[in-house]
Amino acid sequence: RGGAQMSAQMAVLSCPLITQKAVLVTVRWEIILRDKPAYTNETRAINCSDKTISWDSRPDRNPALQIDPVAITHDGYYRCEVVTHHGHFYHGYHLKVLVPPDVTLFQLENGTIVCRAAAGKPAAQISWTPGGDCHTVEEPLGNDTVTVQSSCRWEDHRVSNVSCSVSHLTGNRSLSIELNQVLEFPPSTLLIVLYVKFSLFLVILVIVGFIYFQRIKDCR
Repeated sequence: RGGAQMSAQMAVLSCPLITQKAVLVTVRWEIILRDKPAYTNETRAINCSDKTISWDSRPDRNPALQIDPVAITHDGYYRCEVVTHHGHFYHGYHLKVLVPPDVTLFQLENGTIVCRAAAGKPAAQISWTPGGDCHTVEEPLGNDTVTVQSSCRWEDHRVSNVSCSVSHLTGNRSLSIELNQVLEFPPSTLLIVLYVKFSLFLVILVIVGFIYFQRIKDCR
């Protein structure tokens, strides 16, 4: 038995090696997929509901199984049974299909930086340089893929550039972004600003009123 992880477009699974002196009687593949079982018949015939699964070449010469193209639905257990005059021989594979995530990095209007690794299988891992105040969530998508999103903020205004590193079995990626500083005022500062604006409005209102009544008085 063996394990196989696939992210390529095609997979070829081999049967047990048989010596040239051995007389091949039958070859049978048993396939137990994630959703439903499928089988290949003995040696020459194929009885499989998935048309992307076939013999790699002539089964009487090379009984390897070919999956082209590989999809998430091909996750499962594959076992080859070879029957010769010397006995029965088996070789099995636990096939796990990998899907690379779609990685994006962007900044929200409030200054938060978001790194997203969408629809990966398995879930990706996200890290930041330099580290900040981060929150990471995972969203399963129902087909064994997962979207991971990490949101970060930095209180240190000296930080001008940050990097998001995404680790995945299909390969690692790193993206960088320059921070656009978003000015934020504490509540006390906002109250002072509002008070100043309101006071200025009252002063203007008093001046306009004084001029108006002065003109009325002059007209009399």
